[in-house]
Formats: sequence, C-alpha cells, structure tokens
Amino acid sequence: MSTLLGQVQAAPAGSIGFDTDTKLNLTIAKLFRQSGYRFCLRYISLDGENSYDLDGDEAEAILSAGLGLMPVQHVRYAGWLPSAETGTQTGKSAADNAIHVGFPAGVNIWLDLEGVDPSATADAVIAYCNNWYDAVAQTGYLPGLYVGANSILDSQQLYASLKFQHYWHSLSIVPNVAVRGYQMTQSDGGTVHGVGIDKNLTHADADQGQVQWLMQQVTL
Repeated sequence: MSTLLGQVQAAPAGSIGFDTDTKLNLTIAKLFRQSGYRFCLRYISLDGENSYDLDGDEAEAILSAGLGLMPVQHVRYAGWLPSAETGTQTGKSAADNAIHVGFPAGVNIWLDLEGVDPSATADAVIAYCNNWYDAVAQTGYLPGLYVGANSILDSQQLYASLKFQHYWHSLSIVPNVAVRGYQMTQSDGGTVHGVGIDKNLTHADADQGQVQWLMQQVTL
C-alpha cells in the first residue's frame, strides 16, 4: 500500500471526534464531518489483517471526507496476561499493520490497555507496554496509550514507569496520569449515522503535549 496523502498535525484542543469498530465509507465519513466531528480512530488488528479492520481504501475515504485519522489496536480478550515478549510481538503487529494501511511516520498509534487479568503484576504490565512502545517507535510512529478499565497501573506508574508521552482517557473510571494528564478523553457512546461510536475530545496536556493525527486539507 502506498503512503496515505495528508499531513501529520497536532490536534487542536477541543476537537470532537469518535472511535468505532465499524467500517466506514466516504458517504458516512462525510456525514460525520458535516455533523461537526473532526477526527476518527479506527481499529487495526493484533496480528494479521481482518476484513472488519481499517485498510487503505477505508483510510483514504475517511481522510477524503476531511476527518483526521489515527489507528488504535484491538485489545486482547478480557483477562489476558501481559508479558515483555507479547508486548514486542503485539507492537510489531501494530506497526506492520499501520504501515500496510499507509500511515506515514509521526502519527499516533494507540495501545488499548484494559481487561488485564487481576493476577498480573504491575511489572508485567509495564514490561508489556514499554516493549510495545519500542516496537512501534522504532518504525517512526508515536505510541499512545489508551487507559481503560483493569489496566493495573496507578497514576504514578502510568507517568514514571512507562515511556509514553501521549495518553487517552477511557470511558471507565481510571487513574489520572501523574504530572502530565491526558491529551484525549472518551465520553459518551451511542449511534450516529447508523454507526456505533464513542465520542472523544482532544486536549493539550500539562506538558503541552497534543495528539498527532493524519489529515488532508479538503474543500467541503
């Protein structure tokens, strides 16, 4: 797949977007843009490509509609056990799939951290996350962390023990990221234009860090 057209941009604070596990086409993407949404997050797989995940054609349609775009990797099954080795493997898959879709370097790719087995240690979660980070960062992408329910880590560990600089707050009750906070927060879910979504809002964190998306300049 060739590289997607567009520019990597820092997301302005206060931008409204959505994440969805539903494939989009140009018509639906335009409806979202016309309804005031400015960006979209779509899923890439844990391993090989799946028909319901983001591909190059869908990404082009979303971008052509004037929406910013970022990929987020599917989470493992509820109660999964993290390890350093699995973090490396999963991060490599995230980067490979993003490359195949056509994302250029500099875009945020998001790790969905949730549903961890409660018996897992914080050290195992930290090793998983940091190895995932390394596998993604070495390809030129910016790793981001979605902090969901049962992520094990506390506020200080999220900030001081992980390599991430980009954090996304889930709908769940989760710890704040010490010192810097979040660059994106997930709010209410629902159905819009026949698509099940969760809404999201961008922020500049306490270190003035911002989400980095891919966007085309289009005339609507």
